[in-house]
Amino acid sequence: MKLALSILGLDTWFGGDIAAVIPLVQLADRKGIDQLTLSDHVIMSEATDKYPYGAFPSPPDSPWFEPMVLLAAVASATTRIRLATGILISPLRPAVLLAKQAATLDVLSRGRLDLGVGVGWQREEYDACGVPWSGRFAYLEEQVRVCQTLWRDAPASFHGQFVNFDRLYSLPRPVQPGGVPVTFGLPPTSRHFARVAELGAGWTPMERDPERLGPMVNTLRRIVADAGRDPDALLIRGMASAVRDADGRPDLDATLALARRLSAAGLTMVTFSPAAFCRGPDDFERFIDTILMLKD
Repeated sequence: MKLALSILGLDTWFGGDIAAVIPLVQLADRKGIDQLTLSDHVIMSEATDKYPYGAFPSPPDSPWFEPMVLLAAVASATTRIRLATGILISPLRPAVLLAKQAATLDVLSRGRLDLGVGVGWQREEYDACGVPWSGRFAYLEEQVRVCQTLWRDAPASFHGQFVNFDRLYSLPRPVQPGGVPVTFGLPPTSRHFARVAELGAGWTPMERDPERLGPMVNTLRRIVADAGRDPDALLIRGMASAVRDADGRPDLDATLALARRLSAAGLTMVTFSPAAFCRGPDDFERFIDTILMLKD
């Protein structure tokens, strides 16, 4: 199995100084962690009770650093760890701007970007950004098509429901052949899996239960195979949420066992949140060494 880290919340170890987290990322890079993930909210409402996946993990006044900007800083400070948005609420960005941001970051990182995209869950976020809530899934799909067109063609032309242009240039192109890999953070429906099969390099499920996840992954793999693609090439990245003991404390050994079950259920990349297990930066290296024992 491959391992990813979420750095969400690590700035709290340094009084909110996100720049102080960079040395920890460099350590993870040297140690052999495969990927770093960053979540996204452009703006946050107080309606966190609407979060559809259980209790929202942070209060509404928590900081959310813009992923593409922060990943650029990480790219300049690391050499091998892959950089992922997990996920970017991409419909809040214009499609052609997203294409340019992703291509620039891929060039800066020398081909280490994995672009995870989805639609989020807050209508208030769309309203504040002046973006229609209705049609967000269709716009997401068209965004990816626009990006892939601009990453491939110069000059490029595109005519869709939301975006139209003729013979325009968006350079530089990404370093990675075929453009930046795009993973979709979408619900496990046949329609969304068809989007993955046609346009995506993988899927980021929200499901944390291996027993429920396994059938979802099998369905996705079948749809991908039916589309003439190799299901073994899919990146399926999910979170090993902290398992807690009888006293409510995070149990790392039990969480490692959960990670093994999630891998057996189909995850190819398992994400851990150091903030859930470490009291501060002094615990970070020992935590990294422990989870690295899971690697294939």
